[in-house]
Amino acid sequence: MKILVTGATGYIGKRLIPLLANSDHHVVCAVRDKLRADKSYAEDDTIDVVEADFLKPETLHNIPNDIDVAFYLIHSMSNSSKDFESLEERCAVNFKNQLEKTNVKQVIYLSGITNEENLSKHLQSRKNVEDRLKSDKYATTIFKAGIIVGSGSSSFEIIRDLVEKLPFMIAPKWLNTKTQPLAVRDVLAFLHRSVGREDLYNKSFDVFGPEILTYKQMLLQFAEVRELKRYILTVPVMTPKLSSYWLYFVTSTSYKLASSLVDSMGIQIIGKPSPINELLNVEPLSYKEAVSLAFEKIEQNSIVSSWKDSMVSSGRLKNQLHKYINVPKYGCFKDYKERPVENAKKTIDKIWSIGGKTGWYYGTFLWRIRGYIDKLFGGIGLRRGRTSPTDLDVGDALDFWRVIFADKEQQKLLLYAEMRLPGEAWLEFKIEDGLLKQTATFRPRGLWGRLYWYSVLPFHEFIFRGMINKLVDV
Repeated sequence: MKILVTGATGYIGKRLIPLLANSDHHVVCAVRDKLRADKSYAEDDTIDVVEADFLKPETLHNIPNDIDVAFYLIHSMSNSSKDFESLEERCAVNFKNQLEKTNVKQVIYLSGITNEENLSKHLQSRKNVEDRLKSDKYATTIFKAGIIVGSGSSSFEIIRDLVEKLPFMIAPKWLNTKTQPLAVRDVLAFLHRSVGREDLYNKSFDVFGPEILTYKQMLLQFAEVRELKRYILTVPVMTPKLSSYWLYFVTSTSYKLASSLVDSMGIQIIGKPSPINELLNVEPLSYKEAVSLAFEKIEQNSIVSSWKDSMVSSGRLKNQLHKYINVPKYGCFKDYKERPVENAKKTIDKIWSIGGKTGWYYGTFLWRIRGYIDKLFGGIGLRRGRTSPTDLDVGDALDFWRVIFADKEQQKLLLYAEMRLPGEAWLEFKIEDGLLKQTATFRPRGLWGRLYWYSVLPFHEFIFRGMINKLVDV
């Protein structure tokens, strides 16, 4: 079958595509920016990549007409509470209008469990998208999941931050809310096995794990898997705003995402029983099994996708990475340094491992201080780290940077700053003519931008000189 996957660079989409391709399907990946598509797709005859932005109907002509099945995996087009509902609705409507022009027979949508009358804004938006996707021209199959547990998922990483950083927690009362966590591999099994199943046409199924747990129980069971002793006291006085700040300062999430999570976590998410497990031969894993398997992936450095690499993890970039790939030359301040390279491979490997747990090779404590300052002013700080300790792809998050260009053959890495700044900043590493050329570029915004540059200039000289020296030191 020919299958269209939207949200192809997202947490679920990136994991689903190889499963479909390995099952003798031809996969068409719809992405807003081809730069973000996995490089391996270009070498796979069973995978095509097309640019399509479902907020821009004029770009949708790139979607082929001869598709049989389509996955709708587009979520949270914006992390702003003011506009994400309208944006998600527009995307769904544009998707439906375009798909009705094709030969598609089945549209599969991953939504959220919505069995409460009082829904959060995000769950209400998911339900609204379900309604907008339904059509007389094709059948829909809708899966509604609750908390998804897997390496790199937002819920997993937030729980991990809380458990591993806090031996004792004074937590908000929503930790007593009940939910049914589901392993990401089970989510993928439901999606993958539903392709072409006519008995699932125009039907909706709640999919969930075998246990009903409170968020508090999830934290404590997570701690058991990690062999950690943790104590949690829930209090009724923590307001949603205080709860959001609590998550924001302790975990790697942004404040806006923390607010959305708090909004959703106060609502009980219990699935409605159905025969879907038997129909698709899926036996969901327990929560502890899902956590253990997630850590196996982490220990093997084989995390396929992470929520931190989503553009909405920062809110600064709007997915069009090509707009930032050409570093401006005029009206900018630059810190340029070059050093002769003795071993290009070792230097490139060092560059590709920069940030995260490795640190920045020189003055890492100053980078951390800059991260704390960024966090205090509502930025993302350094807590996102990086998904892989050794690999970098375009679109990846790297501490408070975003990877704009990464090519080992061309021996070039370009990063764009997502920290709070009175301007824009780029950091480029390039080996050329036997020299490592390291360039920090800052385009100031107004007087404050210029004052900022001059105030940090002494630190830049210290940090960037030490960093390039370490990179070429073999």
